[in-house]
Amino acid sequence: MATAPPSEKPADAPAPKKSRKKLFIIVGVALVLLLGLGGGGTLFYMKKKAAAAAEAEDASEEGSAKAAKRERKLKPAFVQLDMFTVNLADRDADRYAQIQMTFELNDEKATEMVKNFMPIIRNSVLMTLSHKTAAELLEKDGKLKLSRELRREAAKALGMEPPPDDDQPASGAKRKAPAPEDISPVIGVHFSNFIIQ
Repeated sequence: MATAPPSEKPADAPAPKKSRKKLFIIVGVALVLLLGLGGGGTLFYMKKKAAAAAEAEDASEEGSAKAAKRERKLKPAFVQLDMFTVNLADRDADRYAQIQMTFELNDEKATEMVKNFMPIIRNSVLMTLSHKTAAELLEKDGKLKLSRELRREAAKALGMEPPPDDDQPASGAKRKAPAPEDISPVIGVHFSNFIIQ
């Protein structure tokens, strides 16, 4: 009587199908978990990045507003410019102005940078002054306006944004606030000599 070898049992044949089915279920569950964790991580990262960007924007707006106000605890830094003698734009008579000014800086470290750009700044100041008339410069409002213009010109010469004006109303269109390192260190222009002849 011949007996069948033990490896050819009919009961062992369905067992591999069950193990494949379990393998597919385990792989499927692992894949779903992996995709879920990846998607959740991506969502968390994007929300964190958006929150950080919003916080940085708020901080730069707050920082630029604080930069415009003078810190009383800090030692002020000033750079005095040489005397400017310039012909004015009056058409009826030859008029000229002798003006000496000092730049107020937000930081003593900025003194060296402003001195390095002094030829460009002096050129910008001369060009601005030569377009003014004696009537514009004799009034107090004209001098205040000139001070703001010279501050903007100094910022342009330095390749930066001028600090915000406290006395000027905000424009209707909201502009993105510049980064603090892009704001000019020149926060004020003070006249020490102002003669018009």
